[in-house]
Amino acid sequence: MAKRTTPTTSGLDRPNEPSVLILTSLASGDKHGYALTQDITKFAGVTLGPGTLYGAIARLEERGLIAPTPSDDRRQPYRITSSGRAALAAALQQMRRLADEGTVRLGLRVAKSELARRPGVIGWAR
Repeated sequence: MAKRTTPTTSGLDRPNEPSVLILTSLASGDKHGYALTQDITKFAGVTLGPGTLYGAIARLEERGLIAPTPSDDRRQPYRITSSGRAALAAALQQMRRLADEGTVRLGLRVAKSELARRPGVIGWAR
């Protein structure tokens, strides 16, 4: 099993991690469980089962990354907190770096972040 050289405390290490998917969904607005499931299926092609969804919601709430919002309905909506936005942003930046590196290594295109690191490449920022 591979070990991470730069440990993360967010627990948001994989793009298909339920926590990443839930935070991404909530970044566009408050949602209850069913609405989260529908949105995640739409944008990620992943269907979270109830146990996975509500287990992840409980963990995110415990960590202060999401919070329940008041509701007169029986469904409980949630919102992303400022800590949740920061954790999601950090996770997405890490995923972007990995995606950029993979793209460069496959020769598909030169990523903007790679241009900044390579002297002599057209577009290199000094």
